[in-house]
Amino acid sequence: MGNKKQHEVWPGKPYPLGATYDGKGVNFALFSEYATKVQLCLFNSESDEKEYATINFVEQTDYVWHAYIPGLKPGQLYGYRVDGPFDPETGMRFNSYKLLIDPYAKAINGKIEWSDAMFSYPIADQDENRHLKFDSSDSASGMNKSVVIDQSFDWEGVEKPKRLLSESIIYELHVKGFTIQHPEIDPSIRGTYKGLAAPPVIEYLKKLGVTAVELLPVHHFVNDKTLVDKGLSNYWGYNSLGFFAPYSEYSSSGNMGEQVREFKEMVKAFHKEGIEVILDVVYNHTAEGNHYGPTLSFRGIDNHAYYRLVPDAMQYYMDYTGTGNSINMLSARSLQLVMDSLRYWVTEMQVDGFRFDLASTLARGLHEVGKLSTFLDTIHQDPIISQVKLIAEPWDVGEGGYQVGNFPVLWAEWNGKYRDSVRRFWKGDESQVAELANRLSGSSDLYEETGRRPTASINFVTAHDGFTLHDLVSYNEKHNEANGEGNNDGESHNESWNCGVEGPTDDPEVISLRNRQMRNFMATLILSQGVPMINMGDEYGRTQHGNNNVYCQDNEISWFNWDWTEDQQAFFDFTRKVIEFRKNSPIFRRRRFFLGRKVRGSGVKDIRWLRPDGKDMKDSEWNSSYVRCLGMLLNGQSMEEYDQRGKRIKDGIYLLIVSSYWEDIHFSMPKKQEHWKWEVIVDTFNPEAMESGNVITGEVVMKPRSFMLLKKKK
Repeated sequence: MGNKKQHEVWPGKPYPLGATYDGKGVNFALFSEYATKVQLCLFNSESDEKEYATINFVEQTDYVWHAYIPGLKPGQLYGYRVDGPFDPETGMRFNSYKLLIDPYAKAINGKIEWSDAMFSYPIADQDENRHLKFDSSDSASGMNKSVVIDQSFDWEGVEKPKRLLSESIIYELHVKGFTIQHPEIDPSIRGTYKGLAAPPVIEYLKKLGVTAVELLPVHHFVNDKTLVDKGLSNYWGYNSLGFFAPYSEYSSSGNMGEQVREFKEMVKAFHKEGIEVILDVVYNHTAEGNHYGPTLSFRGIDNHAYYRLVPDAMQYYMDYTGTGNSINMLSARSLQLVMDSLRYWVTEMQVDGFRFDLASTLARGLHEVGKLSTFLDTIHQDPIISQVKLIAEPWDVGEGGYQVGNFPVLWAEWNGKYRDSVRRFWKGDESQVAELANRLSGSSDLYEETGRRPTASINFVTAHDGFTLHDLVSYNEKHNEANGEGNNDGESHNESWNCGVEGPTDDPEVISLRNRQMRNFMATLILSQGVPMINMGDEYGRTQHGNNNVYCQDNEISWFNWDWTEDQQAFFDFTRKVIEFRKNSPIFRRRRFFLGRKVRGSGVKDIRWLRPDGKDMKDSEWNSSYVRCLGMLLNGQSMEEYDQRGKRIKDGIYLLIVSSYWEDIHFSMPKKQEHWKWEVIVDTFNPEAMESGNVITGEVVMKPRSFMLLKKKK
C-alpha cells in the first residue's frame, strides 16, 4: 500500500467488474452510464479523513469505467467519487463529494460513522423537499472503505456435501447470536465466522441432526442511522450494502480482507462434517433507503440502473419491500450484479444455496409478479446457480406480492400456509383438519400441478421473524416495548396461544401444557412431508420474552442461551430423537407425492385419512367445525421411489394421529388391522414412551392436545 507517491495508471479492462488482483497489480472496473467523471480514491487506513491519492479514469467501455494500477496489493483501501448531473426529479443523484462503496467490493472495511455528510442533501434542513437540494460536505472521513483482496484459498480438496433437498433438515441461525454466549468457545472468537466453525458448535449441530445451516444475512450491511441514534442496531442484517463482501464485524481477525478467508474457513469446516451452508440473501433492496436516505454506493453511481423509480416522479422510489427502495431487476446491470454475486458465492465462497428475502420483488415485471420474469429465467439457464438450493420467501409488501405456490420448478419456498395451518390446528381452532392434511402430506395442492415435488415446501412453524416456539405457546400478544416503537412494530396476528397465562408462570399445569404443545409443534414439523426448517434455539425452547421482532436487539433478548433448565434439556433430547427417526425412515421424506392408491392384495392404501372410529374420513367431515382429531396411515411398502443406485426404497407401516381436542379421544385401529400390534414411536403426552417400546392393539387413547406416531410391528 502506498503513501503520497504518484501511481502509474494503465488503461485496464472493463471486465470483471470490481477490483481484481492478478499478482502484479489491480484492475478496477465500475459501471455508470450517466457519469461524466469517475475518480478512484486510495486510502492508507480506515481512519484517514482524506484519500492519499486520486486517480481519474479516462477509459470507458460500454459504460464501464476502468483502469489498472500496477504495484497495488491486497489490503488496499479504496472508494469512488462519481460526478454527473444532480437532478433528482429526473432520477439523477450524482454527488462527487460523497465517497462511494464499490458495488462489486469483495470486502468492506469497518462500519459507517454516521454524520450529516453521508447524505447528498442538507439533512438538517426541515423542508420536506430538502432531498432535491445539493450538499457539498465530504463524507470520506466517516465512510467505510472497499478493500482489495487476494482470492486464493486452499480448500484442501474438501468438496460440497451435495445433499438432496429431500434429505435436508435446515437450521436457521444468526452468526453472532448463536455463539456469542457459548461457554466452550474462546471469548475472542465468539460471535464470529471462526466461532461458528469451532468444534463444539459443529458437534452440537451434528448431535441435533440438522444437515444445513441457513445463515441470516452475511452480505455486508449497514446499521441504520435511526437505530444507532436510539442505541440499537440492525441485528438481523437485512440492510445490505455489499453483495459480494462478508460482513466484516463477524470476523475475529479484523478487517483488511481477512473476513473473506475466515468465512471460507468456516464453510470448509462445515463441509468436512457434511453440513451445508445456505445464505439468506437480500437482493430486493439496499441500505440507501428512500429519497431521504444516505448516498453510500448505488445511488451515487447509477440511480437509474440500480433502483426502481416512480415513472412520473423519478425523485421517488418504488417500494415493494417496506424499506424505502427496490432493486431495479428490469435493468440489465442490476440483473448482472445479482447474478455475478450469486455465482461468486457459489464458486469462490463455496456455499450450497440461497434463501431469497422478499423474492417476489425480484420476480416483478413492470408491476406484477411474473413466473417468467427475467430474473427467474436467468437463474434457470445459469449452469452454476441453477444447480444449488434455491429457496424463495414468496411474498413482498407490494400489491399481488403473496405468491406462495407460484414460483417455478427448481425453486423451493418458505411455506407460509404450512406455518399458519399448523399454528391454528394446535391452538385448537375449528375447521382445520382439511388444511392440516394438505400440509402434513407435502402441500400437493400448492405444488403438484406445476410439476414440483414435496421438497418445494420448506416447512416451518417459527423463523427469525416472529415468536420463538417457546413464546408461541406462552404469549397471546407481542411484547416489543424494548424496540422503542411503542409496541407498534412486529406482527399482531400470530396465531399464538399462551395456554392460559400471559408470559412466565409457576403454574405446573400451564408449564406442562406448554411443554407438550412445543413437542406437538416440533413432531408435526419434523414428520411432515417436505423440508423442515428449525429456528435457532427452538430445539431447547429459547425465549425472547414475547418480543416477536428482535431485528434491532443485539443482546441477550435474541442471543442463544447455552445454560439450560431440565425441561429445556428434555425438549432438546426429544427434538434430536424425532430428527433421528425421520432420517432413518424414508416414508417421511418422500420425493414424490402420495397417490392414495391401494397396494395389491393388502387393502391398505399408500396414504389413508382416518377418523377416531377407524373408518376413512368422509367428504362431509373434512370441513366440519368440530373435527379436531385425525389419523394418517402411511404404507411404506408401496413407495414408488428408488435410491441413488436404482434400488427400490421401502419402509414400514405407520399411523400418525393428531388431536387438538382438550379431552381424551378413543382412537380405533382401522378395520382388518384391529389385531395388528403397533409400537409407540412418538407420544407427546408421554415422551418417555419413546424409550419404553410400548405396544398397542385395537385402540389408543389420545390424551388431550397430543400427537402420536405408531409403527406396525413385524
